Amino acid sequence: MISTVNSLGIFGCNAYLVRIEVDVSGGLPGISIVGLPDQAVRESRDRIKPAIKNSGLPFPYRRITVNLAPAEIRKEGPSFDLAVAIALVATSGIPSLTAEVLAGYYILGELSLQGEVRRVRGVLPMAVFARENRIKKIILPRENAPEAAIVEGLGVYPVSTLSESISFLQGELEIAPFRLKPDTLFETRVEYPSDFSEVRGQEFAKRALEVAVAGGHNIVFVGPPGAGKTMLAKRVPSILPLFTLDEMIETSKVYSLAGLLPEEGLIRNRPFRSPHHTVSDIALIGGGSIPKPGEVSLAHNGVLFLDELPEFDRSVLEVLRQPLEEGLVHISRAKGSVSFPASFILIAAMNPCPCGNLGNPRKSCRCPAAQIAKYRSKLSGPLLDRIDLHVEVPPVPFADLSDNRPSGESSRIIRDRIQFVRQVQAERYRNCSGAIYRTNASLTGRQIKEYCLLTPEADNLLKSAMERFSLSARSYDKLKKVGRTIADLDKSDKIEVEHISEAIQYRALDRKVWV
Repeated sequence: MISTVNSLGIFGCNAYLVRIEVDVSGGLPGISIVGLPDQAVRESRDRIKPAIKNSGLPFPYRRITVNLAPAEIRKEGPSFDLAVAIALVATSGIPSLTAEVLAGYYILGELSLQGEVRRVRGVLPMAVFARENRIKKIILPRENAPEAAIVEGLGVYPVSTLSESISFLQGELEIAPFRLKPDTLFETRVEYPSDFSEVRGQEFAKRALEVAVAGGHNIVFVGPPGAGKTMLAKRVPSILPLFTLDEMIETSKVYSLAGLLPEEGLIRNRPFRSPHHTVSDIALIGGGSIPKPGEVSLAHNGVLFLDELPEFDRSVLEVLRQPLEEGLVHISRAKGSVSFPASFILIAAMNPCPCGNLGNPRKSCRCPAAQIAKYRSKLSGPLLDRIDLHVEVPPVPFADLSDNRPSGESSRIIRDRIQFVRQVQAERYRNCSGAIYRTNASLTGRQIKEYCLLTPEADNLLKSAMERFSLSARSYDKLKKVGRTIADLDKSDKIEVEHISEAIQYRALDRKVWV
């Protein structure tokens, strides 16, 4: 006897249909799984048999063949356990478990030996696939119900045990479709323990961070140890603009693939990822025999912070070029190619030399010239050219540190300005064709010509800066985009000379430090 059940698999960022066919025939008892299963899928036969028996359901002691179609795509993970078990029970001839009933659902979930249904990863992309295809109902673990219910137009039926799933399919148990409360789709921002009002001095660096976050620009801080580079970067989450629902779902899909979603099934605050400098290139960019998202994708719609930038391996830093340019990561393997979203703000911090005191007016640098050159060789010119703002962070004077008066604006005030500018950009680029442009940093050549309009005086100043600093064509575009962001903060339609002048200051360190 043959029974068929529909399930879902994941390859890259997308889900695909997996038809599970179970055949029970004469021969020596045993379970054979075909269809390119990985080790976790092959081991499911040792989970499914005791799960069925311990649930009090009939198990066929005959020759069992399980086929996972399509056979040319490798299947991974334990998410097919529940579907295979239900298909096996259906071969026992239970009248109410008809092919028509089973064909109306996608079924997924991991099984324990006692028949409990456990949480699996990648449910949100699976739910998106289900909504866009013929079958609109899905049976899944109770813990995964909130993330699947985010997708509208889908019947989500949560179960806790295998026996509960069988009873539901037989019509003996009624399970209401899971629904989220209306207010759970809106962000509830947490209060951050650190605030920009606590930062003493460093007004230039704080202004640069505001510009970077407002326009989605990448930024690198260069300065001696203890100047406040890391402290400034770690306060960035407190000024990030609020998530839109579309951005929440985009980011949550990546976290669902990585198995990192919280219980409520939605990432509600923009991510801030800070990998250690010993991270490998695969851990940073993503990959593996079956590609998984890396740190750059987990930072999608948020911030990737790289502290002590030259301490990273050069090969690790070089893989950042593509996501910084395109906002995507393309990974090719023998079994196929996948793409992960990776649109993030890069914030980097570094010392000017190994000892950190090069250019420090208080301490002298003891590093030999060859050692400084080796230290800086980790950072290639093309990589630095993709970073919009290069900002020097000098030591903080004692007078600023000892001043007990309020040191500046709070994170809330800065965030309100950034939120306004982000809304201006979203409205301006709403009708852009070919892609969805959300920030000034994401503009391409044609959009730069259309939206980054300079006054004649600003254009002349930009021309002089290009000649003086020998900047590249990419730097020219980035100066115009940063100028556009500064003009937006100033509520100006055109980029004035003072806006482009400030943008040039954020590239002047190019010549001062990197030469």
